[in-house]
Amino acid sequence: MKKIKLIEISLFAGLLIAIVFSVTGFASTCEEIRGDVLRLHVIANSDSQADQQLKLKVRDAVLKAGKNIFDGSVTRENAEEKIKAEEETLEAVAKKVIEENGFDYDVDITVTEEYFNTRTYENVTLPAGKYMAVRVLIGESIGKNWWCVMFPPLCIPASQTDINMYLDEKEVKLVETNPKYEPRFKIVEIYESIKNYFN
Repeated sequence: MKKIKLIEISLFAGLLIAIVFSVTGFASTCEEIRGDVLRLHVIANSDSQADQQLKLKVRDAVLKAGKNIFDGSVTRENAEEKIKAEEETLEAVAKKVIEENGFDYDVDITVTEEYFNTRTYENVTLPAGKYMAVRVLIGESIGKNWWCVMFPPLCIPASQTDINMYLDEKEVKLVETNPKYEPRFKIVEIYESIKNYFN
C-alpha cells in the first residue's frame, strides 16, 4: 500500500515538474514576442454606428501611414522610435479622415505600454501581457476599441507572409495558431492578468 502511494506521489511530482518546465519555456518565448511587437489600439468616440465606422477608417489610415513610416524597420524598438518621431504626422492623418467624414473630434496618438489579453488575428495568436502600443484616442474615447499588431505589419493582409523577417523561428512557431499551445496561452494569460492587477 505504501509502495503504491509512493508511486502515485512520484508520478504526480514528475507530472508537475514536466508542466512547470513546459510552461516556463513557453512563458520565456511569450516574453520575447511581447518585446518584438508593437500593438495598435484605436478607441472610438462612442459606440454609435457612425463613430464605430469612423474608428475603422481612422484605423486603416493609421495602418497605411504606419507602413510607410516603418519602411526599413527591422526591430520593434526601431519602429517605435520612428512612430514617436512621427506622432504629429499620424495625428494629422487621423484628423484628416475625421474631418473628411464630417466630424470635429480631437485625436490623440501616443506610444504607451498597455495590457492585452491573448488575441488571435487570422493565423497568428499573441500571448497576454504588456506590450508597447500605438494608442489612438478619438474624441471622448468611450466607444468600443479595436486592436491589432502595427509592427510587424500583421494587420495589412499583403504583409502576412513577412512575419519571418521580424520574429525568430521559435517565436513564429508559437504565434502560429496551434491547438497544443492553447492551454499554455491560458496559463500565461492568467499569470499576466494577476501580475498586471498588482502592478
